[in-house]
Formats: sequence, C-alpha cells, structure tokens
Amino acid sequence: MTRICILTFGCSLNISDSEVMSGLLEKHKFKMVKTVDEADLVIVNSCTVKHATEAHFWNLLNKLKEKNKLVVIAGCIAQTDPEKLSEYSLIGTTQLTHIHEIVEETLSGNIVKLIAKELNPRLNLPKIRKNHIIEIIPICQGCLGNCTYCKTKAARFELISYNKEAIICQAKQAIKDGVKEIWLTAQDTAVYGKDFDSKTDTKNNTTAKCNLTIIDLLKELIALKGNFKIRLGMGNPDHIKLYIGQLIPILQNEKMFQFIHIPVQSGNNFILKDMNRKYTIEEFKEIITKLRISIPNITLATDIIVGYPGETDEQFEDSIKLLKEIKPDVLNRSKYCARPKTVAASLPQLPGSLIKDRSRKLSQVFDFIGYEHNKSWLKWQGEILIDEIGKEETESVVGRNFAYKPVVVENKDGKLKIGDVVKVKIFKVTKYDLRGEIIK
Repeated sequence: MTRICILTFGCSLNISDSEVMSGLLEKHKFKMVKTVDEADLVIVNSCTVKHATEAHFWNLLNKLKEKNKLVVIAGCIAQTDPEKLSEYSLIGTTQLTHIHEIVEETLSGNIVKLIAKELNPRLNLPKIRKNHIIEIIPICQGCLGNCTYCKTKAARFELISYNKEAIICQAKQAIKDGVKEIWLTAQDTAVYGKDFDSKTDTKNNTTAKCNLTIIDLLKELIALKGNFKIRLGMGNPDHIKLYIGQLIPILQNEKMFQFIHIPVQSGNNFILKDMNRKYTIEEFKEIITKLRISIPNITLATDIIVGYPGETDEQFEDSIKLLKEIKPDVLNRSKYCARPKTVAASLPQLPGSLIKDRSRKLSQVFDFIGYEHNKSWLKWQGEILIDEIGKEETESVVGRNFAYKPVVVENKDGKLKIGDVVKVKIFKVTKYDLRGEIIK
C-alpha cells in the first residue's frame, strides 16, 4: 500500500483541506502516515499569506528534494505561483476532489498540474480529522475585498458561499461522530451568503436566489441538538458592523464560544484607506464597544500589520494607541513584507530594520496588555474542554473555557485526554494563557 504524508502550512482552512485530502486518499486505498521518512510521496499544502511562512515552504521543498521524495504541491502557492514550481505536480485550491488522480499520476512518473478554477464539491467529503473532537467547516471560499497587501485573493478567488443545507448536514454528522468543537472558517465569515443572489448553488449546481447571511446560518447551527460549541472564524469589520446587533445574542448562546476575531490591520484611517479596507477606526471601535458592553468576558482577537508602505511614525503610534484602548486578548501581528503580484508591492517600501523595530514595540505593548487582561481571570472557576496535548516537556494539556480562553493544566500522570471536561480554578496567568488546577 502506497504511503502518503501531508504537511500543512497556514490557516484552519488549509488544515480542513488537508483533512479532506487525507480522507479522499484513504478512500482510494492509500495509507496516510505522519512523517516524511515513512512516506512514498509527500503532499505539501502551502500558504502564501506571509513571507516567513512561504520561506519555510521553500526550505522544506529543498529538504524533500535532498531526500529524493516524490512531492505534490497543494494550496495557495500552487494556485498563485505555478511558474515557480515547474518540476512538481500541482493541485489548486478548488480541485481537492481530484487529489487521488494527481497522486496516481505523480507515482507513475508524470508531472500533472490541475489548477484551473472549478466549482467542485467541498462539503460532506471523506476526511481524517487532525483532532478528533474538532470539526472544521469551511462555509465559503474567497472574499469580497481587494486589500492591496493581500495575495490570498489570487489563490481563493471571488466569494462562493457554500450551500447552507450542506453545511448543516456536515455539522450534524460531526456531532454524531462525537465532535465537541465546530469551527466555522473562511477568508471572511461575515460575507457568507452575500453572493447567493447571483452565484451557483454549490451542492446542486443550480442558480438560486436567496438572501442568506451568516446570522441565518448561525441560528440554524445553534439550534442543533448535541454537546458541542461553535467557534466563529474571522470576520472583517466592514461586514461585521452590519450584523453586530443580531450577532451579539447569538454569541451569548451557550452553543457558541464567546470569542470573535475581527482584524483591524491598522489604527490609522489613512493607512486603512490605502490598504483598501472598507471601514474606519471609529466603526471598528464601535463594534468592540458594543461587544464588550453586552459580553464582558468575550475573547477578542485582532490583527495588526506594521510597516505598511508609507506608514509614518505618527500613523504607527495610532496602532499602538488603538491597541492600548481596545486591549485585545489575542493579537496576530505581522511585519509587512511585499507579496508579489499585489498592489502594495509596487509602492515605496519602508526599511526592514524600521519594520522590525515597530514590530518589537507592538509586541512589548501587547505583552503587557495580555498579562494584565488575563489577570482578571485569576480565581475563576469553571469547566474547560481539553482539546490539545501540551508540549511534551511540560506534561500538560490545554483546555478551553466558555470564552475560548486557553487553560493549561498539569497532566503528569497522563490521565487527562482530549475530549475530557474538567472543572478548574485559575491560580496563575501568563500573557498568553491561564493556568488551572483541577477541583472537584
């Protein structure tokens, strides 16, 4: 039996794609293995969002070449930069259902490139979950934005929302399988359904007019029976603001993690306009204020890019000011790096040393905010769901509470397993997580 290993870079959507490729390959009698050394062929599921991630990808390719491994490239780089990968078989982001054909051809000594944009099934396919209690459901692909710094649009294309009934069906099956966390993922979950008046129904391949929104989808999902919680993936401010009044009561539902990821990217309106982001800082802050008033313990994640072309010291300080004001629980910071084939890449670039300095300062500010924010959870008692094994040297597990806060618990005897629900008391915090001890 031919052995296949899949290595995945990037976001939860890429993880979901790898899970599906694994399931499809297993269905076609391939054996999935965890390490490169075990494998006859390696699939690398690539990501093009950040320069650093792409650099890791190229380094990995060189190592695989040294090992004389057969390689298939999947994901965003296969879609956006096929000309750089002439010696490899490629499978694009909309072609997952053909993965077994690509693998078979590659094993036969052929180089195959399947990167054309197609409308292929994406839901309710065979899959092997990376984590048996977590179901990742992509609800749409592509987005409605055209951010000047972003290369992902070239890989994931225009918005195509997936059929609501197919999403519900996949969620129901996951619940039957014993899944405890359902992650809804997309480039922008807040735009779900905005294309349904003009796009094709991806389940039935028919055109249907129906004014669905992310709110409609969430209402049906939280009505499902079962012991699970939903984590809503990233949604951009310009679309979140349209639904915030309806979204708040949904986030208050016991089936939802009280967690939200809204990327702001900069604290300066001029920079946001130059990035082609379709909202203002004032609108972003209004969203956060409404969330914090209604859901005081909500976990807020956001993203900030430092060193965007032309960003002045004063404009960077606006990002620092915003960070101090909104005090997010999670900050995904990015050092701007020009992505080929993007508008921003053609603009005058800032010195790398300046960008590093700004990134360092942003991190220092957030480290303080993260620690101070987490201190408010000291002595909290409640249930957590164990969903991750900690680092081996720490002999610990990681669980999530109702607000999706990570809680690290000692597990020296190895008795705690993924899927266990335990009651804990928080006795210590760090800038990144909470530390809990089990109580009865």
